[in-house]
Amino acid sequence: MVALGPLPKIWLNGELVPWEEARVHVLSHGLHYAYSVFEGIRSHRTPHGPAIFRLDDHLERLGNSAKIYRMKLPYSTAELRHAAIELVQANGIADAYLRPIAFSGYGEMGLDPSHSEIDVAIGEWYWPPLLGPTSEVGGTRATVSSWTRIDSRSLPPQAKCAANYANGALAKMEAIAGGYDEAILLNSAGMVAEGTGENIFRVKNDVVSTPPASSGILRGITRDTVLQLLHEEGIAFQRTDFTREELYSADELFFSGTAAGIAPIREVDGRPIGDGRHPITDRIHRLYEECAQGLRPGHGLWLTYLEPQQLEQAVAGEMQARDQAQAWAAYAK
Repeated sequence: MVALGPLPKIWLNGELVPWEEARVHVLSHGLHYAYSVFEGIRSHRTPHGPAIFRLDDHLERLGNSAKIYRMKLPYSTAELRHAAIELVQANGIADAYLRPIAFSGYGEMGLDPSHSEIDVAIGEWYWPPLLGPTSEVGGTRATVSSWTRIDSRSLPPQAKCAANYANGALAKMEAIAGGYDEAILLNSAGMVAEGTGENIFRVKNDVVSTPPASSGILRGITRDTVLQLLHEEGIAFQRTDFTREELYSADELFFSGTAAGIAPIREVDGRPIGDGRHPITDRIHRLYEECAQGLRPGHGLWLTYLEPQQLEQAVAGEMQARDQAQAWAAYAK
């Protein structure tokens, strides 16, 4: 956890407002009934200026979450995209976390939110890796939670809704109280699902596994990034269920998420994972950081730059890097 440090602006219902003035009423419907959907997005410093990582994919998921919950967003994806860019420009901070959120506002009360006005905001703040400053290097101590991951027959796990995160909060508090850094939740079938706010990957005999969407996970944008990088690197992977004991017998385990980054897990329930080394995790972590910071050719479409000329420079740089790589590959043959 980290204390929020105020920045100049927050985007709220169509305009940039001073941080201290971004307020909602205490009787807002979403506060009482958790009727809100949100996203977590990061912007990064790149050689061509600040860029937001996979913004379009996050906004698409926000729209899907709203659709699942019968929530009509009052702003289009294009408007929210422009708002995110405008906010990063206004606050002048390159390495930051963005939180778009849509929620039922003030005016009516009761379980049915269909007649409530929908408020939309985008906040921004500096947020180091969620699991602690050493989590991406030394690794995280995790425990399997006594709480079960929500089932799709109760709440839709594919929607990034605030209500779902009460499940993770209970598991997180239990883990912290037990002296661990993070919790791993099993689904109702007893299979591994995810962390409290991250997806999970297992490495065994150089094959990487991650639970499928049908296990009750949220389809993470960072998870998808990892899967694409594994494919590019020729590393074998599969989407498959695995059990609690298969956590203990893994060669490597790691969490993935926008807030957490790529974080190795060094221990589960007091059992050390593998031999303490995590070469595949370290490799994916490095590649992920290169993509997010605009240092890996071929992934320019994952970056949303703040100015059109930055995009032009980045595209030109990608083309030059690709030409050099192709020339080297031909020479190496």
